[in-house]
Amino acid sequence: MAARIGIVGMGWVGASVAMSTLHGGFVSELLLNDVTEGLAEGEALDLGQGVSFYPSARVRAASLDEMRDLDAVVIAAGRGGRPGQSRLDLLRDNVGMMRSVARSLRGLRGLMVVVTNPVDVLTQVATEASGLPPERVIGTGTMLDTARLRQILGRELHIEARSIHAQVVGEHGDSEVVLWSGARAGGVGLRRWPGWSPEREQVLGDEVRTAAQEIIKRKGATNHAIGLVTAALLRWSLRGEGRVLTVSRVQTGACGIEGLALSLPAIVNRDGAVTVLEPDMDEGERAGLNASAEVLRRAHASIAE
Repeated sequence: MAARIGIVGMGWVGASVAMSTLHGGFVSELLLNDVTEGLAEGEALDLGQGVSFYPSARVRAASLDEMRDLDAVVIAAGRGGRPGQSRLDLLRDNVGMMRSVARSLRGLRGLMVVVTNPVDVLTQVATEASGLPPERVIGTGTMLDTARLRQILGRELHIEARSIHAQVVGEHGDSEVVLWSGARAGGVGLRRWPGWSPEREQVLGDEVRTAAQEIIKRKGATNHAIGLVTAALLRWSLRGEGRVLTVSRVQTGACGIEGLALSLPAIVNRDGAVTVLEPDMDEGERAGLNASAEVLRRAHASIAE
């Protein structure tokens, strides 16, 4: 069934989400919104004129009020990162916007997908401000970090990235945790892979962690990969595929974490991130996850109303 989807925020990321979503072929109508006058209308005209080159869909500008009856609304509004900034540095700039948008979308029928950074804290803010159940407010979280990890490991092992099964959990940011102990390649534990050196884990983990900064230094923003990630999350959830994805949501006890948004693997379908899974972790990884949770807890406490 084709879905009706909204995107709030038509900057670099919102435009990439729109393009990837249209090419995904699962949307019948795409509604765009931006606080900058004329921007959503301009993007709608531009994208609409390409309809001959993607599966047929209507694209138009819309108010937030019109988006409450959609299958999903993506929030990509807010200021992006600058060279040298952490994602948490963006928090005070973007929290007011997130509260305002989420409150305007109270009563949303479908899913709310948060992309704006810092995505974990803002996913929690959106959950609180919208009044939606935690499973229906999903942050893209460490889906992109996990994709980066698999791409890097594929490069290292000279195999296709889709043959890698490895995850990043916790914050989408500096305190994120790579679950090296459970990483597998083609069904073989990574630490049993011929020639694998555990010393590489720190180097490769740092490469995943700093990937966004390397892009921002060169082009000013990251947008294409997160656009693909968000479109995939929308497609897999709204088709009810039940994929296991490392998305962020307010946790309700998994891994001992309560009332805090961060990424853990979850089964995602049309009802949201409905079942959170507890991955196997060694002692160091579990300690890292708890430390990541504490970073996010302090960040959220800093913006309490």
